Amino acid sequence: MSEQDRTASTTSHGLEGVASGSAETRGTAIGSDTVGPRTKGLALGAPTILAEVTADLPSMTGDTFGWPLLTLDDAALEHNLTTMAEVCRASGVLHAPHVKTTMSRQVFARQQAHGAWGATVANPAQLHTVVDWGARRVFLANEMVDPRETRRLRTLVEASDPLDPLEVWLYVDSAYGVRLLATAFADAAPEVRERVGVLVEVGVAGGRTGTRGPEQALDLARSVAGAGLRLVGVAGYEGSAASGTTPDDLARVAAYCRSLREVAGLFVETGLVGQDGSPVVVSAGGSSFLDVVVAELPGPLDVPDGRTTPVDVLVRSGAYVTHDHGFCERMDPWRRIPGGVPMRAAATVWAQVLSAPEPGLVVLGAGRRDLAYDLDLPVALSVRRVDDDGVLAPPEPLDGARVTGLNDQHLFLAVDDLAPGTPALGPGDVVGLGISHPCTLFDKWRVAAVVDAEDRVVELVTTDF
Repeated sequence: MSEQDRTASTTSHGLEGVASGSAETRGTAIGSDTVGPRTKGLALGAPTILAEVTADLPSMTGDTFGWPLLTLDDAALEHNLTTMAEVCRASGVLHAPHVKTTMSRQVFARQQAHGAWGATVANPAQLHTVVDWGARRVFLANEMVDPRETRRLRTLVEASDPLDPLEVWLYVDSAYGVRLLATAFADAAPEVRERVGVLVEVGVAGGRTGTRGPEQALDLARSVAGAGLRLVGVAGYEGSAASGTTPDDLARVAAYCRSLREVAGLFVETGLVGQDGSPVVVSAGGSSFLDVVVAELPGPLDVPDGRTTPVDVLVRSGAYVTHDHGFCERMDPWRRIPGGVPMRAAATVWAQVLSAPEPGLVVLGAGRRDLAYDLDLPVALSVRRVDDDGVLAPPEPLDGARVTGLNDQHLFLAVDDLAPGTPALGPGDVVGLGISHPCTLFDKWRVAAVVDAEDRVVELVTTDF
């Protein structure tokens, strides 16, 4: 697709990249949240404003903090944000990062600063949260089938500032969902109805939500248009099409992406979208197959009557922002993008050695309530050794240590196969743990500490699960 085509296909919906306004400029200032004695990872004696905690750039090993502690490497975060933004620009696609990964308004503010179109959310609760942050473009990548929520959606849209209005896009995959939206917005003002975009979700056999087959998708799209709702396009989740990165897996994902374009073409051909030359939206893109998505989805649609319709591609990757040491690293699409730059794992959970009860075993003070464990157990990365005065040394590699199990608040670390010359671990040492699947890490934390190369905490980011 030419640069002219890319530009034309990212403006007709007002998709200029950066969302109108900023979460940093609305409502309560980001740094004014309060943390205190109840906040895991912090050792505060009284409620304290976030900005005050980090004003003097305290060390993560100093008295302000305690173990376990979730840290985010500032340089890795910035690298990941920049890399994603550059891939989207080069591919001519828009990005609405899925904020379910971190549910952090500070992280989302960074994503906006790197050109995010808006925020993707998974459910109405997350929708209300990000609107409260100040987001003005929100993609609910799911069905809304509760009449209370469709009424609340209307109230939310109507209550937004006319000079800075809220726009919400969401999925449908059933006639019931269409009826609920149609009922909720039946007598809404035209400008309110225009701010709610509906996308027909296309799924895969044996997958999760979404219509099955182009005919069902087209029938539902006709229902959306017939109900007076604003049909904007088609969407889906390509991760349901494959679970690995073999050539067959990647071929299935590519075929699924082409099926989304096929359905979008049917919408155009039947006059449901694109009649005035406006683009049709096609949305996909988790963090596992982004290379396939940006290769297959962009480019105008040619329909049988000779028309060419622009396509706005909106990707929704979220886990990229912190990457990981497990699932994301294995799936890593960045290495498959020509000239691509690998992402960097940014998240580490630091846990203290509580006990070395028997040869070959140490027990750490972190567990299921602190670490992601749904896909893989954590991995031991490094150790900060404690001296006789309780002072921690800089981290050194911990090769050969293996996490063998988790309890609620304990982790079992096998140390019977450490690299030659590695001193034994003892109580008080602090181990850095890498995780697999960041989307099940952040819900276990109220605060994460963003650290620089000198272990100084430059920012605290909060979560809103």
